[in-house]
Amino acid sequence: MYLCSNIRNKMRHFHMCFLSCVALTTILYIFHERPNWDHAASAQSDTETNEMRHKKNTFHIVAVACGQRAQETLVMIKSALLYNYYQEYIKFIIFTEAPLTDIISEKLTDWRDTLSQQFDFELLSLKFPNQSAKEWKNLFKPCAAQRLFLPSLLKDVDSLLYVDTDILFLSPITDIWKYFGKFNETQIAALAPEHENENIGWYNRFARHPFYGRLGVNSGVMLMNLTRMRQFNWEQHVFPIYKEFKLRITWGDQDIINILFYYHPDKLYIIPCEYNYRPDHCMYMSICNSSRSGIKLIHGNRGYFHSDKQPLFKTIYSAIESYQLSSNVYNDFLLPLRAALNAQSVNESSCGKVSGDILLVANSLFSSSY
Repeated sequence: MYLCSNIRNKMRHFHMCFLSCVALTTILYIFHERPNWDHAASAQSDTETNEMRHKKNTFHIVAVACGQRAQETLVMIKSALLYNYYQEYIKFIIFTEAPLTDIISEKLTDWRDTLSQQFDFELLSLKFPNQSAKEWKNLFKPCAAQRLFLPSLLKDVDSLLYVDTDILFLSPITDIWKYFGKFNETQIAALAPEHENENIGWYNRFARHPFYGRLGVNSGVMLMNLTRMRQFNWEQHVFPIYKEFKLRITWGDQDIINILFYYHPDKLYIIPCEYNYRPDHCMYMSICNSSRSGIKLIHGNRGYFHSDKQPLFKTIYSAIESYQLSSNVYNDFLLPLRAALNAQSVNESSCGKVSGDILLVANSLFSSSY
């Protein structure tokens, strides 16, 4: 009896030891393999993100930022993200220089962490033709002429939307991008008219050089098919134009673009004025009919986003600048913007009459979401 009991105790002890060994081995295996599992999960997540990006078309938006333009550039980018209602994948390419590079990079990195599957960015150094880099850099506004050389600088990009830093999106990127599909086989770029009325047009009254059409074009918003521009040898047309007319141009790269399309009008597609809405469209009289579709992109040229001359422009800029990405668009952007546009200073101004056109797209997109 004692012998049987002793054997049972030994078997029980052996069984406990065996289970303990199995448990310890399992724990050690888990701790050993855990980093590999985490890496695999991370790799899978990155792969899924990349696959999602490839499934979507990439919309390239390009700007050039120099001098004191860092904040203005960030507000422009924020407006594109704010109105990215359909969550298209946007790639921002900014040509800039120190110290703006660090300022822009820090903020965009924070935003990208929040909206990781909606956009990416690349900051590139300024690059002008070696033989006259300083001259090109200082043509008109600092660095503005950089856009003339995008076909050779961005060889891997097929098409892009170039915007000045004093542009704000008031509609999704897809609204203006659709015009690429309207190009015929010869057109390489799209621009909005400089003016709609000959009585207040600048080019038809003051230009000392050829310009496109009756009233010229404004270069602040420009759709560019870089593939076609490279085939056209765009830059080889730019150099002789600058050499011949450099003492007669006032608006730098915009004048060069006007001269080029004067000689090659078949290469240009004209987009409506609501895609490049400026103070000149409303400060004297309303000359851009945007009441049906709304104002899509607004251009605060000549410093109007930072001036009280026409409060409408500063009001829109301030509303977008104050908005925190990923917060409630209806409560934190649309309602405050509506209230601000109802201010007496806006209503009594000439441009205040188009406040409804400013809100048209936002009301359609954001009111129905909440």
